Amino acid sequence: MPSRPTPTVPSRPRVRGMHAPDTAAPSTAAVITVSDRSASGERSDRSGPLAVAALRDAGWACAEPAVVADGDDSVEAALHAALGSGARLIVTTGGTGVGPRDRTPEGTARVITRELPGIAEELRRRGAAEKPGGMLTRGLAGVVDPSGALVVNLPGSTAAVTSGMPVVLSVARHVVDQLAGGDH
Repeated sequence: MPSRPTPTVPSRPRVRGMHAPDTAAPSTAAVITVSDRSASGERSDRSGPLAVAALRDAGWACAEPAVVADGDDSVEAALHAALGSGARLIVTTGGTGVGPRDRTPEGTARVITRELPGIAEELRRRGAAEKPGGMLTRGLAGVVDPSGALVVNLPGSTAAVTSGMPVVLSVARHVVDQLAGGDH
């Protein structure tokens, strides 16, 4: 019996996490800092710029962070604005705790259409391993259909952003690719 040739399937480079981007145009990301004190000018935003730097280092196009006051309405409006500007990855910092104005998860829940609890669980697990207060974050992660975007809430501390961004970046390109119809 004659052997049949093995079909060749063109491969495309896989880009994940913090690896260098391919030659295609960079995907667009946005960072939203949620803080009453930073929004009022009382305190400078330190966590947002860390997230922006991590995104840029990973090859994402990302403007400077938007800074909004705490509250579900302001978070929802900022997320819609970022989506409207074409962001496919949106990272929020702040407003995930248990304080009365910490409402980032509630504003996020109004925008995402499907939760990705594994991302939020890993962020909490890592945060709690570093500091017991890390288990108090109520941050969400999820996708926005049909926009094809991933939204992840990080706590507002610089330590939480520093430890959380590698988690986000480890899956972000894959999620965005999947939302655009990419293969596994």
